[in-house]
Order: sequence, then C-alpha cells, then structure tokens
Amino acid sequence: MMYQQLKSIIEGLLFMAGDEGLNARQLADIMEIDAKAAADIARSLQADMEKEGRGIRIAEVAGAFRFTTHPGHAAYFERMAYSPTRSSLSQAALETLAIVAYRQPITRVEIEEIRGVKSEKAIQTLAAKDLIEEKGRAEQIGRPILYGTTRSFLDHFELSSLESLPEPSSVSPDTDLDEQTQLLFDRLEQRQMTIDDTESEGTA
Repeated sequence: MMYQQLKSIIEGLLFMAGDEGLNARQLADIMEIDAKAAADIARSLQADMEKEGRGIRIAEVAGAFRFTTHPGHAAYFERMAYSPTRSSLSQAALETLAIVAYRQPITRVEIEEIRGVKSEKAIQTLAAKDLIEEKGRAEQIGRPILYGTTRSFLDHFELSSLESLPEPSSVSPDTDLDEQTQLLFDRLEQRQMTIDDTESEGTA
C-alpha cells in the first residue's frame, strides 16, 4: 500500500474517532501494520498539515492522535459559537445535553448508544457554548473522555443545582432511562423556547 494512501487512511480514522483520538497501537491494529510505522505516518501527516497551514491540525495528547483546530483561529471559533444567529440549541444538542445531565459523567459512545445516532457534532456545540465540559477519562480501553454539565448549564436553564433536575423517583419504577431522559429534554426544550422568545423580542 502506498505511503500517501496510508496517510489518507489515518486522516479518515482520526476524523471518525473524534475527540477521543486513536493511539499508535489502535491505528496499527486497524490498519494491520506495525505500531511504530503507524505513529511515524501519523506524525508525517501532522507535519504536512502544519506545513500547508491547514485549519485542522493533529495533536498528540496522552499518547493518542486526534484532530484539533488551528490555535491561531480561536477568535473566529469563539465568534461563531457566540453569534446571536447560533444562540439556539438544535433538537440534537438538547437531546444530548439532557442525556449528559442525567448520566454524567458519560462518554461519547454511551451517549450515542442512547440516542442511536452519532453525537460528536452535538457534543462539540455544547462544549463550545460552555454547557458541558470534560470531567476526566473513563477507566476503559482507550480511556474515553467523560463529559458532564457546567455551571453555565445551570445558569442557562435557571437551575439552582443538579438536584433541581427531574428525579428518577418522580416517575414510576418501571420507567426506563429513555423516558426519564425525555422528561428532562422536555423541560430543557421549554426553557430554550422561552430564551428564544426573549431574544426575538429584544431584536424586534
């Protein structure tokens, strides 16, 4: 297999891996090559992206390679995240936020198992809006990132504390987690509608 093709494969794998990234051994197992070779190819791709001035970079954190944005563009990312036209949360983001609030600390994979769809974009949106944050890493293979809500989450939805969230005891014992999560989602959605209405009145 051509060296450039191997780089292309690693680029795609890191995109799929998201924030958790992949270490050299994981890349090697997937590509069926030597771990040292996998690391060398990843670092070569990293150098190429930096040399070309790409907006996406590869960072090596705690032994894992993962995509990150160009640090020199941070001001633009903040402007996008806090733009009034992007202030509302999508349904996907609200669903993800409800799951994180109920199940924190929770990994991206666990969130996706509950939602049944990819949630990386929703997680990135919530993190950019300071509604969720990293709470450490799970004691599992690959040490996936654990997510939890922030103080800003409480302020945004006018909750005095996490104890203000709907409690499992408020639903019947045979109610499953999905229904409990829907209960919280409904509450967050209602609060978001109130925020959107207030912002619309302010710009009218």
